Amino acid sequence: ELMQAFWDIEEVQAKSIQRLASFVRDESALPYLLTFTELITFAMKTHVDSLKLQVDGCSLLLEILSQALEQDVVVALGENVTSSLLETVRKHSENEELLSWICTLLMMISASEVAAENLRKVGVIPDLLSILRNFIHNEKICFSCCGVLWSLAVSESNVDQELLRSAVPVTSAALQEHLQNGTVAESACSALWALSLQGCLTEEEYEPTTALLLEALRVNSERPVLVKNACLALASLLRLSEIAALRFITDAKGSGINLIKDAYHLHLRDPEVVENICVLVNEMVPYGEMVILFVES
Repeated sequence: ELMQAFWDIEEVQAKSIQRLASFVRDESALPYLLTFTELITFAMKTHVDSLKLQVDGCSLLLEILSQALEQDVVVALGENVTSSLLETVRKHSENEELLSWICTLLMMISASEVAAENLRKVGVIPDLLSILRNFIHNEKICFSCCGVLWSLAVSESNVDQELLRSAVPVTSAALQEHLQNGTVAESACSALWALSLQGCLTEEEYEPTTALLLEALRVNSERPVLVKNACLALASLLRLSEIAALRFITDAKGSGINLIKDAYHLHLRDPEVVENICVLVNEMVPYGEMVILFVES
């Protein structure tokens, strides 16, 4: 009631958010805290110029959603919440630390199909791509942005294809930048897989993307999630293009055939990894003659 009655007074909103933050460690308080998500984001939107209120609001929302995730509580956040967060992104587009928190928040939110649809409606994709370009060195931001892109691209809903096509180069750049970071590479591989499924790659991107995915596999072959995502992305590319298949088979750093054989032996007891490797092998079948020529040479 206090937050609603004095919505235009920054000090009241700031103190209310601080007071709510004192309850986040009490697990029994979660149902009540969840009812405050719209009020918190409304306060952030109303006082968007206040950096401290944005930081405190983001921190509180992250605590609430993290606790909901731990307790397997489904959180349905409306369009008002996503539009308020986007307002903060646009107002504080140069504040790397704040953007890092908001991107984490957006990734958590986008796990819900309804929330992902709301993010599409408010036009989050150009903002995500801008953040990625500007802060590509930031591992946390790249991980979160690629996670959101995956959620938006993997859906069957109508997504602006031109916008998603523009996500391919920057997602590839994020993967290239963070090849040695398995967590970020996993997220980027999943985004590239979803983008390839949506037909967002151009013919010129097939070969370099195939080479990049192979490199991600080489560097992170011990990570089952990355192997699964990379195999699905490669399978999608082989389904689309002979150029991708040729690069996969004859890559200068080592054939993809040998890579997936090694991955199979490494993850033999993980049925999900083996299944995705089989999906990739199945896409190689139409290129049987090419494979035979490579093996013979």
